[in-house]
Amino acid sequence: MKKATILYLLITISFSAFSQSNILKLWTNEIPNSQNSNEKEIVESTGIIRISKVQIPTIEVFLPAKNNASGQAVLICPGGGYGILAYDWEGTDIAKWLNSKGIAAFVLKYRLPDSKSVIESYKAPLQDAMRAIRTIRHNAEQYNINKKQIGVMGFSAGGHLASTLGTHYNDVLYTSTDSIDTESARPNFMALIYPVISMQKGITHYGSMKHLLGENADAELVDKFSNELQVTTDTPPSFLIHASDDKAVPVKNSLLMYEKLIENNISTEMHIYSTGGHGFSLGHNREHVSSWTDLFCSWINSLNK
Repeated sequence: MKKATILYLLITISFSAFSQSNILKLWTNEIPNSQNSNEKEIVESTGIIRISKVQIPTIEVFLPAKNNASGQAVLICPGGGYGILAYDWEGTDIAKWLNSKGIAAFVLKYRLPDSKSVIESYKAPLQDAMRAIRTIRHNAEQYNINKKQIGVMGFSAGGHLASTLGTHYNDVLYTSTDSIDTESARPNFMALIYPVISMQKGITHYGSMKHLLGENADAELVDKFSNELQVTTDTPPSFLIHASDDKAVPVKNSLLMYEKLIENNISTEMHIYSTGGHGFSLGHNREHVSSWTDLFCSWINSLNK
């Protein structure tokens, strides 16, 4: 009995250590663009795990079995209007699905712009996304992934962050701190799922724009973070999903992005559903929109041919 108890404890401890080790802090020393505050991170679970007031940005690592691994990897940016993170709905649940397809996944818990611990609001999410993809690329061998097959996927406001990373990856937003920062922050592909793209009035999701840029942002800043205006010939190949009846984030966001990607000769695939609304995640409860996951898998596999 004693031996069995000891064995059980060892297994429990080992499993606990493994579970904890799959969450990595992005910044090993001082977090850029941050200041001391009495603010505390808030985690709420009412059907969906919602995280707000993020203090310590992290990536949670989900790896498929080595023999199933495709070498592909995705950094996942959950949505939530830049006010909260829908952490399981548009994060860890997505990671588990990707693992089932042999794709490594990394869920980004990024700082939110309205946090008292953030100095310049609009910089913080992008700083964390840049550091995250550099961290993944730096540890590619350890994670059994190909450095040239690391993309970003974002949902709603997380789609805005993903498209910002894909169009602003060369921006210098923080001082290099270690060898991780020598890696490129450019994603090899983007998957934008019912994304906020534009900050322009009448197109944007107002809550996301207000949280990121403030109510009275100047025109230059609005244009800078209207990512349809930032597409170049170096923007990564892109995959877009939206529903025509999305009342929160107008489908025009994806349409404008698609138009600019095509103008710049970027390999792009877009699917517009007649219905589906907003925030459907994997789409299990929204009938036909659930097909987007199969469409994505076909598309990502086509990139390597």
